[in-house]
Amino acid sequence: MKVGLALSGGGARGIAHAGVIEALQENGIQIHQVSGTSAGALVGALFAKGISVEEIFDFFEKSNLFHPKKFAFRQAGFINSSVFTDHISLFIPDNSFESLHIPLTVTATDLNSGELKIFKTGELYLPILASAAFPGIFTPVEIENNTYVDGGVINNFPVDLLDNCDIKIGSYTNKVDFKSRKLKHSYDVAGRAYAINQYHQDKIKFHQCDVLIEPELYDYGLFSFKGLKDIFKIGYETALKAIDQSEILKQVL
Repeated sequence: MKVGLALSGGGARGIAHAGVIEALQENGIQIHQVSGTSAGALVGALFAKGISVEEIFDFFEKSNLFHPKKFAFRQAGFINSSVFTDHISLFIPDNSFESLHIPLTVTATDLNSGELKIFKTGELYLPILASAAFPGIFTPVEIENNTYVDGGVINNFPVDLLDNCDIKIGSYTNKVDFKSRKLKHSYDVAGRAYAINQYHQDKIKFHQCDVLIEPELYDYGLFSFKGLKDIFKIGYETALKAIDQSEILKQVL
């Protein structure tokens, strides 16, 4: 049976996907296709290349996201997306989707047309950067005269892009805590509103998953890079529980 894995966006929370992958591998679950958005596109590309979970964690930990050399001056973003090309090439030397061991699909948002762009063939680095270019934080990415930003603007959870799969596993890192929370600042309100809007867009597709893995990462934001180890562990433990409770996965174990 062919198994597909969909990885949501989520910034630093995306390292939970690596924890999910480790749990799947420990249980002998082979993945035949991957789709990813934003952080999910990064993790998905590394995994599809055959990079180990330890190295994927190393990629995130050593990305040095807020180093001054990465700042973009007089550009449409706080951090220059292009500086990550060299970092990606250290882990994936071949700049093509065809070089990956597992078929990968990633999403980006075309700012010119307002449409979703799906990448699965050809050049690899720029589509990954485009998929992860969170608006306002990272500079947009130019590909063939079109301007792209984060695929999560339109499709943050690309389980619908998995095709020819008998079983679809979704790893979703943006679960919202709907308990009462204190909102002290204006940006707390804005962030909360954005998170709720994103969640309601994404949960419409949860039924497409045969197995949905939703780690509870309420205490971690998009840029909580100091909490990577804890986020990874939560993803891993949540996946183990989901695997243990899944009847359909017992068919492939």
